[in-house]
Amino acid sequence: MKHIKEFDSILLETEAGLLTIEGPVSRSQLEQYHFHEELTAFRPADKQFEALLDIAELEESRIIIARTTDTIIGYVTYLHPDPLERWSKFNMEDLIELGAIEIIRKYRGGGVGSTLLRQSMKDPYMENYIVISTEYYWHWDLDYSQLSIWDYRKVMEKMMAAGGLLPAPTDEPEINSHPANCLMVRIGSNVPQKSIERFDKLRFLGPNHY
Repeated sequence: MKHIKEFDSILLETEAGLLTIEGPVSRSQLEQYHFHEELTAFRPADKQFEALLDIAELEESRIIIARTTDTIIGYVTYLHPDPLERWSKFNMEDLIELGAIEIIRKYRGGGVGSTLLRQSMKDPYMENYIVISTEYYWHWDLDYSQLSIWDYRKVMEKMMAAGGLLPAPTDEPEINSHPANCLMVRIGSNVPQKSIERFDKLRFLGPNHY
């Protein structure tokens, strides 16, 4: 049975207006709100909302949202790695991936991303997981931010650190294809040593894997 424990929502005052940060949320909760049409980083907004609704039904998935009264303007998702990724190779039940984090431009720079990450880690159940995020510079909104790749990475690292995710080395080829890319990792306090050792093997599978 899917483990969902709801937390009291928190309010975040930004220059663009007051937001509610809440989660993890269920599919039925998501369906109560409008999904902002500018949330298009990964696919058209309507398709992305459909994807979030599907994710909300997956075992052990997590979705935290930022919203105005009735409109979702940002979110972060956690779910088991895609079966095609190396991170699913050992079928680790205690390994989940930060699948996506997105905030509309109007609310960027106001601490929304950091607050989403901090809120997601308030769930004690997250201490049972190794949480990873694979960061690729080609997903970053460099044109709008007007930041260099390296300055953007500093901003991204600071935001991820709010959720306890820190850079970790790996021999994964796509991550290593550019020095700005990185693997971010948070190891929960209840993760057994055996799982940590298996994860270390995943990080360094060696050339024979490919």
